[in-house]
Amino acid sequence: MIDIISVFVLGTAFSFIGSIPPGTLNVSVLQLGLEKKINTALRFALAVSIVEYPYAWIAVEFESLISRSPWIAANLQLITAVVITTLGIFTVWSARKPSNFSVKFNESGFRRGLILSVLNPMAIPYWTGATAYFKAQGWIDLSTQPLIHSYVFGTSVGAMLLLTLFTFMAARLAPYIQQNRYIKMAPGFIMLALGLYAFARYIF
Repeated sequence: MIDIISVFVLGTAFSFIGSIPPGTLNVSVLQLGLEKKINTALRFALAVSIVEYPYAWIAVEFESLISRSPWIAANLQLITAVVITTLGIFTVWSARKPSNFSVKFNESGFRRGLILSVLNPMAIPYWTGATAYFKAQGWIDLSTQPLIHSYVFGTSVGAMLLLTLFTFMAARLAPYIQQNRYIKMAPGFIMLALGLYAFARYIF
């Protein structure tokens, strides 16, 4: 029982920490929070945490295979670069000239979170590397299915906690910047920068 709790706590803690750097998902949550769409942002966060579970499970189950195949991580990097750049362009464009599609997409918290999470598979190499490190340090034992699922469930909980925190932090700032159009475009520019950085890492 102690081992199950310890792997859950480890998964939760490192999922929380790993979700802090700017990325497609947390930037999207910040945008929703700044627009004071709390319920939409929470549904988005729930979808993200649900997708985190199978991606983390894949990373744990196939850790040795993925670790021995750098080209898998490289291809995931390319996919992520394409997705983030595309979403960045879409976000900036929709902030300048909202269309019916962009409005519906932005208002759909759960479906939007589900789509963006599935199209952003970088959780797999992250959890592959983290799990390999934890094992090498002797911090975790994932020799049984209950231990694996406790660890993976922790990754979902950690993502949900961090995105929920981002939502309410952004909502507190919203009254000061809500009417600024450039602030609404900021997430798009951040995604574009991240996408270009991902392309650069893939190429060079």
